[in-house]
Amino acid sequence: MSVLRSLHPFSWTIIIGTVFGRMATSMSIPFLAIYLTQEKGASAGFTGLIIAISSLVGILSSFYGGYFSDRFGRKKIIAISIFGWCGVFVGFALADAIWVFFVMNALNGLCRSLFEPTSKALLSDVTDQKNRLLVFNLRYTAINIGVVFGPLLGLYFGSASSTAPFLIAAFVYFVYGLVLIFQFLRVKVEEIAAAANRISVREAFHVTRKDTLFMFLLIGVTISVFGYSHFSATLPQFFAATPTIEDGAKVFSMMLTLNALTVLVVQYPIVAVAKRYSLVLSLMLGNILIAISLLSMAFLHNIIWIAAAVILFTIGEVLLFSMSDMFIDEIANPDMKGTYFGAMGFTGFGSVAGPLIGGMLLDRFGAVHPIPIFTIISLLVIIGAPFLFQVWVMLKGKEQKPKPLLKKEHVK
Repeated sequence: MSVLRSLHPFSWTIIIGTVFGRMATSMSIPFLAIYLTQEKGASAGFTGLIIAISSLVGILSSFYGGYFSDRFGRKKIIAISIFGWCGVFVGFALADAIWVFFVMNALNGLCRSLFEPTSKALLSDVTDQKNRLLVFNLRYTAINIGVVFGPLLGLYFGSASSTAPFLIAAFVYFVYGLVLIFQFLRVKVEEIAAAANRISVREAFHVTRKDTLFMFLLIGVTISVFGYSHFSATLPQFFAATPTIEDGAKVFSMMLTLNALTVLVVQYPIVAVAKRYSLVLSLMLGNILIAISLLSMAFLHNIIWIAAAVILFTIGEVLLFSMSDMFIDEIANPDMKGTYFGAMGFTGFGSVAGPLIGGMLLDRFGAVHPIPIFTIISLLVIIGAPFLFQVWVMLKGKEQKPKPLLKKEHVK
């Protein structure tokens, strides 16, 4: 408890704001695919494109979002992104034409790619090294607390057939933004990165590109994110359309809630065990479990077994995401943490490819033939494991490499 009381006020604002922010978005965004296909008559392929554009824009802008937060300060980027987000959610609520949803989701990806790396860098700035794993996991817990209640609220407010719940998201993020700005005015924060990092964006890009260990990690996590993205893009369309499951939209909302509840139950026990070993081994095991659980969806029709697959998927998710932020925090230079967190936005390639490939597979085979759909998806996901294994090999090599005799060289 003393550790929790010692956390910076900004940490608590971000953690609490994350609870309500994710609650608001998870009662609307996850139902967007169902709304577009069932209410607007969009094809599965085009719906996948609309869902994917958010991640595509995030890829193109996340690196810049993190870099700009290092260069110009956290406060400016947070203010621009969070209030811009409010306008995006209002746009979702008022949208009617399908192309408007495409534009709004592109802007949604832009705002998220600015806010997420900046808020993570801010958490790192204001938190002692010994408490960072705790803070990053508290943020992850906050995400899942929001996701526990968000889908149930979305089901209650009819998010699968209405865009009105987006107005709630707009209001929540507006209040969240006001609290953060007020706190920036009241609490002095030494923005270490903003003061120290004056390199150009091209130089920042080359620093991360030449970091071989980081690049292997980036590829492995990107492929894992590809697998994770099917949970919110391909699975809702599949469950809504498959004839083998009655009231698939309701089943999917229950899956979202179970996913979040499972995270809350298993996260800290898993982290307590996993932190004794290499962080990369946790990422690799997470990749494998996600692949296995997606493959199992092709063969499951009973709600109990579907729930078991969701729990397996969630354990993989926890292993993947609970350690990745901490790993980046450890390998990044102190004055480039925003840049490195932003560079992880390139994992959004996985979120782009997932909905697109999932939608094309659904169009090609149909929901009545799940075996080829989920077999192809799971085989693509498991490709990420060798890249993560290579990161582990490189880390072991660094540990075993003898340290240079600095004193002897100095004498020479």
